[in-house]
Amino acid sequence: MYLTKEEELILAGEYGFALQKAMEILVALGEIYGADSLIPIKNAQVAGVSYKNISDAGIEFLRDFVDAGAKVSVYTTLNPAGIGEEPFMEKQREILELYRAMGIEITSTCTPYYGANLPKFGDHIAWSESSAVVFANSIIGARTNREGGPSSLAAAIVGKTPNYGLHLEENRRATVVVDVKAKVRNFVDYSFLGYYLGKTLKNDVPYFKGLNPESLDHLKELGASMAATGSIALYHVEGHTPEYKEALEDKVERIQVEEKDLEEVKEKFNVDWSEIDAIVIGCPHASIQEVKEIAKLLKIREKSPKIPVLITASRAVKALADTLGYTEVIERYNGKIIADVCLIVSPVEKWYRGIATNSGKASFYFSSFGLKVRLEDTEKLILEAP
Repeated sequence: MYLTKEEELILAGEYGFALQKAMEILVALGEIYGADSLIPIKNAQVAGVSYKNISDAGIEFLRDFVDAGAKVSVYTTLNPAGIGEEPFMEKQREILELYRAMGIEITSTCTPYYGANLPKFGDHIAWSESSAVVFANSIIGARTNREGGPSSLAAAIVGKTPNYGLHLEENRRATVVVDVKAKVRNFVDYSFLGYYLGKTLKNDVPYFKGLNPESLDHLKELGASMAATGSIALYHVEGHTPEYKEALEDKVERIQVEEKDLEEVKEKFNVDWSEIDAIVIGCPHASIQEVKEIAKLLKIREKSPKIPVLITASRAVKALADTLGYTEVIERYNGKIIADVCLIVSPVEKWYRGIATNSGKASFYFSSFGLKVRLEDTEKLILEAP
């Protein structure tokens, strides 16, 4: 991999230990994947925040960087944290302070594109949250690989990332056409579709025909579910995503998704309400439109569900919901908007037997923790919950 003179000096330690260690990570990654050089990035999104995920070893890794004086050189935002009892929260606060010391914006959200960190079409970035990566690539048209927490942090410190994978135009073209014959209309249908295809496709760039998403949230959920259950980091939807016109070539594998394929996912997550302890919405973090819909449905219902409704969102969306009066309505009907956190990276298996959600991504992870899961559309979750 070609390095400039300055990059060679960084790697040799001439600019200090922190930059040297960050550069070592990037060079090793570039050599593994055959990158020809490093390229500048506009911004970064760093994952590896929850104490549940990174534990004490992760804290030591971060502390070594902080002690060496590491500072990010591009605008960098942070993934959501975990939530739990002490001493979990003591460790969690320590992690956040370490990231803050490096100059990272403690946005604590998996949806930075809702305002905190919105790249432009064509921008090269280094993001490490799987649902954000697929959103940035597919819906915005920015360029990022599916970074790990350490590599996105290293890229943020150096301000560059290895030039391979989805940074290269030839790798952004479709590798499979997905002809959707099943009826895909609401939020949960996109969850079913994403869950099924994430399990079916491997390292592919799907090109969807037959989809007509009514909202950005539908596309967000499609990508998040595919990224969680598989390794999809980019997709195209005919007529809807920015690169679809250039993405399709003639000799590409074609598959069909029938109604029966999505039924398999529905049957997998069809737990009875009697086994559900909480309704969780906001994976990825809820948009203000999703929050508004929940408030509207709760008002229509006019009776609080016995099962609590937990909505995870960014602090920006929470503040807007407070201002617009949605939070008040939701709290009146046994609901709560929880900002800055992710229940997937929290010890939920200690609190609940079962969870109802509209998210394919959440269903995948909650079930992997041994929880019972009910996967349904938002309207049914709110109006039909006991």
